[in-house]
Amino acid sequence: MADQDRNAASEEAYLFDKIRSVSDPVSGQSLIESKRLMAAELKESNARFVIRANGLTAEQRALLEKQISDLLQADPSVAKTYFTFVLSKPKPKIIAVASGKGGVGKSTLSAALALLLKQKGRRVGLVDADIYGPSQALLMGAKQQSVAAVGDQLRPVVTADGIAMLSMGQIADPNQAIAWRGPKIAGAFNQLMAADWSECDVLIVDLPPGTGDIQLSMVREHKPDGVLIISTPQDMALIDAKRAVDLFRKTETPIIGLIENMAGYQCPHCGEISDPFGAGGAELAAADMGIDFWGYIPLGLNIRLAADSGHLGDCLKDSAEGAAAAFSKIAERLGVWVDQQG
Repeated sequence: MADQDRNAASEEAYLFDKIRSVSDPVSGQSLIESKRLMAAELKESNARFVIRANGLTAEQRALLEKQISDLLQADPSVAKTYFTFVLSKPKPKIIAVASGKGGVGKSTLSAALALLLKQKGRRVGLVDADIYGPSQALLMGAKQQSVAAVGDQLRPVVTADGIAMLSMGQIADPNQAIAWRGPKIAGAFNQLMAADWSECDVLIVDLPPGTGDIQLSMVREHKPDGVLIISTPQDMALIDAKRAVDLFRKTETPIIGLIENMAGYQCPHCGEISDPFGAGGAELAAADMGIDFWGYIPLGLNIRLAADSGHLGDCLKDSAEGAAAAFSKIAERLGVWVDQQG
């Protein structure tokens, strides 16, 4: 059996190498680099290829068949060539939201991005990875929705706003502390990530503060497509934001940008704007670290009240000014970024 497996592997590698020059009509990369070629088999002089059909026209399929057949025509080990085109569900783009420091608005940003991307027509999932201090069930108005499973795989709960989500806040007793050690915490997080997210285009992951077990599991096992980092402008928060940037750089995780939260407060009585947490610190830090700055989010009482009551989605629909407008601009920019990833 071992010899058969080894032979099959070497034959697949041989076929992969033979057609390495064939380009994916959609991405322009080779079929191997774009992962368009899913499998190849050479058995009894018959070469069989399984090719992902997503995004291909009938003409492009026919062109691929011809290009591959022409390459193998002179190969004495190949008598006939067969093709199977299959439609596969693409994996969602995983966007992690990190802060390094707690209490800087990471969970509110995660929820707002999920809601606004959904309002723009995307199929969105949301993972509350803050196992010790889950808050997304409250933010999304899903505290009363219980989590089901099929076998060992959890099924995301769909909120009233149409967001597929999972949070320990839907599983654990809200009045009891989750006093788990690192391996158990990482296991719980991995179970949330291993849920059925196949119906989602985008998966937002609300990471806990710090650079510990969950962050390491995130970058090593789940490999996010990118991470957004949020911080207040004060030095105390930026110190930890810089540590988060360092972790993601060391693990070669793409950093999408840095956002400054709690950037100014407008008095509802006189209209004067004050900066209780400072101003511009995150933008300066982004420039210093060589990462993109994605804008300011001011303090907003309406956002806080809506978040506490589980009606954040309704508040964000009025995005003409203030914090809601800032969230909307960031979500629109993130949508463009996701589309650019292919």
